[in-house]
Amino acid sequence: MTLATDLARHILQTRYVDLPQEAIHWAKVGLLDTIGCMIAGSRDKSTQIVTRVTTGSSGPSLLFGQDRRVAALDAAQINGTAAHALDLDDCSNTLGGHPSAAVLPALFALADEIGATGEQFITAYVNGFETECKLSLCLNFHQYTKGWHPTASIGIFGGTAAACYLAGLSEEKTAMALAMAASMAAGVKSNFGTDTKPLHVGNISRSAVFATVLAREGFTASPGAFEHKQGYLNVFNGEGNYDTSKVFPTWGAPWDIVTPGIAIKQYTCCGSTHPVVDAVLDLTKEHNLRPEMVAQLQTWTHPRRLEHTNRPDPKSDVDARFSVQYVAARSLADRCVLDKHFESGAYNEPRIQSLLKRVQSTTYTTEQFPADNHFAAEVKITLTDGHVVGKKLDQPYGRTSANPLSTERMKAKFDGCVQGIVHDANLAPLYAAIQGFEKLGDVRAVTSLISASPVRAVAAA
Repeated sequence: MTLATDLARHILQTRYVDLPQEAIHWAKVGLLDTIGCMIAGSRDKSTQIVTRVTTGSSGPSLLFGQDRRVAALDAAQINGTAAHALDLDDCSNTLGGHPSAAVLPALFALADEIGATGEQFITAYVNGFETECKLSLCLNFHQYTKGWHPTASIGIFGGTAAACYLAGLSEEKTAMALAMAASMAAGVKSNFGTDTKPLHVGNISRSAVFATVLAREGFTASPGAFEHKQGYLNVFNGEGNYDTSKVFPTWGAPWDIVTPGIAIKQYTCCGSTHPVVDAVLDLTKEHNLRPEMVAQLQTWTHPRRLEHTNRPDPKSDVDARFSVQYVAARSLADRCVLDKHFESGAYNEPRIQSLLKRVQSTTYTTEQFPADNHFAAEVKITLTDGHVVGKKLDQPYGRTSANPLSTERMKAKFDGCVQGIVHDANLAPLYAAIQGFEKLGDVRAVTSLISASPVRAVAAA
């Protein structure tokens, strides 16, 4: 028995009736959030470039936010890039990355081609989410620290698992697809802060669909692609840096989409900066702070987080999304962090440049937070009169299912993502369809409403 075969067996044994209501609820939360991110991300430069250079195919699969349908492989590539383009898509404490973006673009592209009920789609999504997260228990945070981007290097198995489930592949062919995916995994953190980071997700979304349809047609891969001495485990992690015994004991008990759950992002910047944003916004509101009152703003985050967010002098809009110093300054100056703050060189505004000179960021110690907490932040603001105010947060708001964002905040985020792109007449029906996703007779009822012009949805039941 190989790891690929064991994974295939666990993936295919779950049916919709096996899922607890909590898993269905959180799947719909993830669907709402990721659909919004894909639609908003369709307007980002990175997505538009990928769209232009991708082969001009035609087919059944919708490009989100556009009036264009293409082949499933192309849709997965483009929508996958869009899902992660704004860095606004959900996160996972277990994966150390973005779980839903690694799964849903591939699922939607495939579902538009072959059709699926809401129940089938949700079950595939939960299985894909579980696959990437339980594999992460075996692989992380070694991969993250080493420099791999787990959203891509591990998330590819989530997308492939979900696609295989939706396509109705056998256990043998699902194992083959997962083994193929081991040769398609990639994505290095050195490309954070550039257009290539969302391209990681576009690539693995396409690869997930590709591996699935290849396996369906009888394409082969090594059954031992994970365990081989030159296989995925040793190549990506190195001998002694993984533990396959951790993958299956907690499979579905609990489902990872339930506990620790989906981490919803409120701001269009790197999730590693979010506890700082929350803390600065809280302090600014609590003490009615204005930039001219501040002599120094200090932030402390985990070393793993600061490693890719320590950008005191951002040089591009994308670079600014990964600068903890910039988002701290922006939070103080504007009392919000919005997508427009990462457009048109907003980081160059003189008032922001002035504030950046007063921001100092470093790593926190075990005296500030427990060693196993890498999602926390501390902020201290020294005022010009010498007074100091501060705040510590153990995690950003919405980081786990135990600390969720309200329904109102979720809808506000969704509306902000889709308004002006989805036709006004489709907004309310689209939101309602997602809220009742499990009742859909055909998920193309949702993708037809995402089109950029008013359309009649296909029958929902």
